[in-house]
Amino acid sequence: MGARPAKSHSHLGGPGHPPGADKLRRGRFDIYRKVPKDLTQPTYTGAIISICCCLFILFLFLSELTGFITTEIVNELYVDDPDKDSGGKIDVSLNISLPNLHCELVGLDIQDEMGRHEVGHIDNSMKIPLNNGVGCRFEGQFSINKVPGNFHVSTHSATAQPQNPDMTHVIHKLSFGDTLQVHNVHGAFNALGGADRLASNPLASHDYILKIVPTVYEDKSGKQQYSYQYTVANKEYVAYSHTGRIIPAIWFRYDLSPITVKYTERRQPLYRFITTICAIIGGTFTVAGILDSCIFTASEAWKKIQLGKMH
Repeated sequence: MGARPAKSHSHLGGPGHPPGADKLRRGRFDIYRKVPKDLTQPTYTGAIISICCCLFILFLFLSELTGFITTEIVNELYVDDPDKDSGGKIDVSLNISLPNLHCELVGLDIQDEMGRHEVGHIDNSMKIPLNNGVGCRFEGQFSINKVPGNFHVSTHSATAQPQNPDMTHVIHKLSFGDTLQVHNVHGAFNALGGADRLASNPLASHDYILKIVPTVYEDKSGKQQYSYQYTVANKEYVAYSHTGRIIPAIWFRYDLSPITVKYTERRQPLYRFITTICAIIGGTFTVAGILDSCIFTASEAWKKIQLGKMH
């Protein structure tokens, strides 16, 4: 039988298929072409710029990482009643000391524009004697309606009214709604805390006019807490009527603002962090490369000028 012609082979290195052709074909899609090392020239300037570049990238990376880990507090304002499930009530916490008034004389009265008029409120409250029974510390938790009104500490609920009640006092705490244990939010949640009126006229009444601002705090999990900030203005006076001097009291007159403040915990999204890091690395290397190229070009031009002078 006659000899058959040899068949061509399509595998790598076979006849009719130059060695490395598949690698060349695959390399067409490589947008990051490689330069052989023997065609590059290292310089001391390039080494210095490279080290500075890496340190700069590390600094920016750590800065961005800190910002990514840290929780950001964003606030916004809007008109609404945030706590609609409260039944139109606001919880109040009051802690006040009257060092020159007996506990049996101290009482809390509550009034508002919805017709509420309560004298001698005693629920969830207690009186602690001070100075061997001479004074009194009143601590109470109660609720008020979300309408303008007042609550006041006075002797109105006492069975026998004293002739000269001493209303000098120290307010330890007056807060509304939930207590926010958040360090990043600095608000007037206890604006009257620490108010000292011990040096005032013992027979004077005290008016604290409060503007209450609803406040919502939402953490990263979506859980919301409802609290209230407030601003305060106060005046001190001795009141008289046609029958003589009016028995003094400590008044807290309040009104609600329609504006709600909302604080929201947010953390930078992962994709934004990655984008920023890529921009830092790419931008730094690009700028460093341009700087190194300019320095190298200038250096080579200077060398040529020096050689020209020598000849």
